[in-house]
Amino acid sequence: MSHDIERFRVPAPVGRLLGLLPKRPGSQLFVTGLNLMLAPHLPIDTCSMLEGRSLRIEVADAGLRFDYTWRASAFRAANHGSQTPDLTIRADAWDFHQLIQRGEDPDTLFFSRRLVMEGDTELGLLVKNTLDSLDMEVLRPSKVLSNLLSAPRIRLGRPHV
Repeated sequence: MSHDIERFRVPAPVGRLLGLLPKRPGSQLFVTGLNLMLAPHLPIDTCSMLEGRSLRIEVADAGLRFDYTWRASAFRAANHGSQTPDLTIRADAWDFHQLIQRGEDPDTLFFSRRLVMEGDTELGLLVKNTLDSLDMEVLRPSKVLSNLLSAPRIRLGRPHV
């Protein structure tokens, strides 16, 4: 699959620079994407098991970290600070790309130590199994944009008479 293509790595100086960025705005942007693309497709039982749990995605080579939680039917940006989240998932940007595109199996990445999960093992399996069960077509940006454009519009301002 991806063996024919050389793995991209974020250059170390760029990763160090990105690592200096404040964490909260990135986490907010990340959860906005999750809420648009992923949240509408989560099973109800998964949502209840995610409630109040703290998660972190680390893009190791890019020096990025996204802290978030699931509360009241949506992903929310969090500031874990020095607190250890319930689950941390760490990989390089290329490996996350491969996971999203289903170019690599998560188990293969895990056993080759390119994907690291730390913390609550049961929560890690819930996340992995939930993502494995999703039809990845619904996560494609063109599909999300199409769904957003076809959604009922909310009118702001005074009604026309």
